[in-house]
Amino acid sequence: MNYKSITNLRLAYISRVPANPSHFTVFVRSIPSFMQDSYTDSVKKYFMKYYASSYLSHQMVHRCGKVHKLLTDAEKMYKMLKSTTDENQGKPSFVRCGLCGEMTSSFRILSDENNVKTNNEVHNFELTRNQKEYPAAFVFFKTRYGAFTASQVLQSSNPMLWVTDLAPDPCDVYWSNLCIPYRQLWIRRIATLIAAIAFMLLFLIPVTVVQALTDAGRLARTFPFLKKILKWKFMTQVVEGYLPSVILMLFLYTAPPLMMLFSAVEGSISRIGRKRSACCKVLYFTIWNVFFVNIFSGTILKQLDSLSYLKNIPIRLGQAVPSQAILFMTYIMTSGWASLSVELLQPFMLLANLFSRYILKKETPPDGTLSFPYHTEVPRVLLFGLIGLTCSVLAPLITPFLLVYFTLAYLVYRNQFLNVYIEKYKSGGQFWPIAHNSTIFSLVLAQIIAIGVFGLKKSPVASGFTIPLVICTLLFNEYCRQRFYPVFKKYPAEVLMDMDFQDEQNGRMEEIHGQLPVAYCQFTVTSPDFCRSGHSVLHDTGKNAVDSEIKDLENRPSLVDSEPLEENQQHMNVSKC
Repeated sequence: MNYKSITNLRLAYISRVPANPSHFTVFVRSIPSFMQDSYTDSVKKYFMKYYASSYLSHQMVHRCGKVHKLLTDAEKMYKMLKSTTDENQGKPSFVRCGLCGEMTSSFRILSDENNVKTNNEVHNFELTRNQKEYPAAFVFFKTRYGAFTASQVLQSSNPMLWVTDLAPDPCDVYWSNLCIPYRQLWIRRIATLIAAIAFMLLFLIPVTVVQALTDAGRLARTFPFLKKILKWKFMTQVVEGYLPSVILMLFLYTAPPLMMLFSAVEGSISRIGRKRSACCKVLYFTIWNVFFVNIFSGTILKQLDSLSYLKNIPIRLGQAVPSQAILFMTYIMTSGWASLSVELLQPFMLLANLFSRYILKKETPPDGTLSFPYHTEVPRVLLFGLIGLTCSVLAPLITPFLLVYFTLAYLVYRNQFLNVYIEKYKSGGQFWPIAHNSTIFSLVLAQIIAIGVFGLKKSPVASGFTIPLVICTLLFNEYCRQRFYPVFKKYPAEVLMDMDFQDEQNGRMEEIHGQLPVAYCQFTVTSPDFCRSGHSVLHDTGKNAVDSEIKDLENRPSLVDSEPLEENQQHMNVSKC
């Protein structure tokens, strides 16, 4: 029922956003090149031939990493200059320009010649930009159904050419991955998979160290100089109960940023897709290292004298899981309760704000990433669900700790979503299938462990009734996969056609078509204040140079076949501002 309600929410999310540009846009990769035509001509000829009734226009992707970096640096410099007002120019500051230079308040206004020179450099870049087209493009269609059809159909007899996918939302596009050749994607995925597995195997070392700390006697035999310290009852309790979970939690902090790097290398074209991939990797990593490796290294591997020990896995798990209940309880307190307090207080952003306000003497707070960290929080919640389902029957004392965690997590995350985090892009429920699959896996594992426990209790009747329960759980998962999961991968055609019909009846289609090229403009400045400020400066100093650039743009070919002047002027928004 929960899966059904989430599916209805996703359908409502799709239908309540009637003017989403991603519904009309298809991202095309691996465009073939011809000697007589450029990439943009090839795209226009292909889609005018095969999609003449629904094709609207297109926009090529360019290699522009340096340009984006320059725009970002210019915007940061503008914010820095803006924060230095007339009131605090005379105030002392600890920041110097260089090692022994003047204070930060000693900014100088550049001459008009420098402004004109900067505009000429941007103009020269615009002249050579057409030579740096990449075989990838955003293709705009007149209707949502036309874009959906083009994205799902195999475009060529060679599947490596004219590869089409539904474009992500404009704010969700991961621009640096758009220029990755399509032929490299499978190599990147295999390489990142091998790297992730290697990191998981390498992580066995700290987990083994943690397991060594859980037994004070073995630790004293390994390190004789600790015998005197471990004779104290308080130190023994700290070493066996609290210290292992703290060390394990500190080592686990290295996993999310590394998995995020692996996901970026894979080549995802959307930011939410990159976070979703990182979330899956971190989830597999934490379940394997926190749950299975701790159990195996703590109990099973110590008794593994022969391969015959692995013949009855359920019984071995039934013996091993209860012995690790104390470690899991302390891990819930150190990783769960402590993480919620850190999440609520946001100490890093608080310290950065205090440092910027009282040390750097800045009035505006520092910029920080306040988007929700799905790749760290979702795996933690699902891991605690796995621990609760597998240990609740064998070690029921763990349930109060989990109840406190989930209650606090509901209150904290609700507050963070409503009042703290900035919604930069929407996932549209893409993380729910991960939660569902993880819950089903936890249920099946708990049922297998229950079979082992009933076997230890010599109760074949209970074990016999538990086996059909495992089969029913797997069948239920398959039903959900067939019934609900396709809605999270594709858009329903009937919903898209109804939305197209409503927009045509209300006369909104022309307005939507005019917004498509602007929405996926590759050369934009994100700060409106920066644009307004730049406009006032260039209006006084470099207006003639800007006017000449715009006149040149009128005579140059367009990147988008429809509305050439408007789109090219949008590409030159830095000069216009």
